[in-house]
Amino acid sequence: MNGAESLVHTLIACGIDTVFANPGTSEMHFVAALDRIPGINCVLCLDETVASGAADMYWRTKGRPAATLLHCGPGLANALANLHNARRGRSGIVNIVGDQATYHRPLDAPLTADTEGWARPVSGWVRTAMTADAVGHDAAEAVAAARTGTIATLILPADTAWTEGGVIGTPQPVPPRPTADASAIDAAAEVLRSGEPALLLLGGRTLTDATLRIATAIVQTTGAKMLAEMFNARMERGQGRPPIERIPYQIDAAVHSLEGIRHLILVEAKPPVGFFAYPGKKGRLWPDDCTVHTLADIGQDGVAALQALAERIGAGTPEIAVTPRPAPAKEAIAPETVATSIAALLPDDSVVIDEGISFGRGFSRFTHGAAPHLWLQVPGGAIGGGLPGAVGAAIGSGRRVLAIQADGSAMYSITALWTMARCNLDVTVVILANRKYAILLHEYANVGANPGRTAMDMLDLGHPDIDFVRLAEGMGVAAAQAGSMEKLNELMAASFERKGPFLIELLT
Repeated sequence: MNGAESLVHTLIACGIDTVFANPGTSEMHFVAALDRIPGINCVLCLDETVASGAADMYWRTKGRPAATLLHCGPGLANALANLHNARRGRSGIVNIVGDQATYHRPLDAPLTADTEGWARPVSGWVRTAMTADAVGHDAAEAVAAARTGTIATLILPADTAWTEGGVIGTPQPVPPRPTADASAIDAAAEVLRSGEPALLLLGGRTLTDATLRIATAIVQTTGAKMLAEMFNARMERGQGRPPIERIPYQIDAAVHSLEGIRHLILVEAKPPVGFFAYPGKKGRLWPDDCTVHTLADIGQDGVAALQALAERIGAGTPEIAVTPRPAPAKEAIAPETVATSIAALLPDDSVVIDEGISFGRGFSRFTHGAAPHLWLQVPGGAIGGGLPGAVGAAIGSGRRVLAIQADGSAMYSITALWTMARCNLDVTVVILANRKYAILLHEYANVGANPGRTAMDMLDLGHPDIDFVRLAEGMGVAAAQAGSMEKLNELMAASFERKGPFLIELLT
């Protein structure tokens, strides 16, 4: 058994069943081992940014890590933006990164890089396997780390893969999430009983149907409010589930959402801050006279903490407001009408990937009446994760995926469409084609800059217009264009009934 074969056997023994791969020369023995040893679904991606984005959303829908296969340091560099998003979303991923043979590194061949140095900022665990007999043990440790919700990067020099003497690693136990301090629960209960304006800010793993019911019972019993973080890894939403709004992106609206709050109670959430700094605007969003309390930090079990808090204050059964499912909108194309039609047509138990950026920013409040679904965002703010995420979500969940995708960010990782076609994934992509970097037009005003002709040209995606229908068809994905709500409704409804991927270019 060589090192690469021990790696594959170890991954399988530790529960890894999917690898999102963009391999190169240094990884050929790992590829050969994947071919010889059944048990892992190998998904080819045409770019490492697709592999990392897919692995991120695989974790968020499946609840266990996938592996990526990346080609040397530069391949890892291609993957970094979506690994940044995954780190912010607390996703577990096992990166297998090929590298120069140990004895070849001193020769400084062209692909030689500081791979460990590039991996550390996005990884909670990093190691280079130095011998074939260490590969299996190192892989088992990597999987155990990833299963806690962190990114584990195992660097595999080529000679450790091809050398004989591989040993299969033993699966390792995953420690339970730490519980919140009893004193934190006591303090939160005291604050809620005080009658002073308080707000629960939820994040992490607390945005599930069951946990939102606990939080709803708490706020209904105490008169407090609750919000979710601005960007969240996953939210269970739709009819029959407690609706929750998020802190707005726009800085003035975000400050207003926390106005008058005297106590901010964090549950697997960070203290809320502006996405950027703006001249003359606050960076911290909570009021100056507000006290911030931590019920459970981002590494603790916020679900158990909320349950303990509910018991402490005697919270009863919550009343869940019923939001009726709307009819498809037929008015002019606008954020409100598109969101309404999504709410009307979204299939039961589907997954929504939200990278709507500016046009899709307000979709949340218009989609509470949709069928029960899972809503996934890009919590790291690095755009380009939506289409790769749709690949990972479709494979991880086995459910219909709706990818709401801004046109500018779609081009960062457009090759994800090819993987959707190759794997015949049930993904509906709606490209919001406003043919501009609309988010940056808003940011120009927010920072007080005065754009001229050169600046405006840098924010314009026209001249020439990007033809997403032809791009999709060129990669094997059926596609059509919609210039009205009636056409969008027709295409969305039809796409949800068909097998395989379909792209709609919506002219906004």
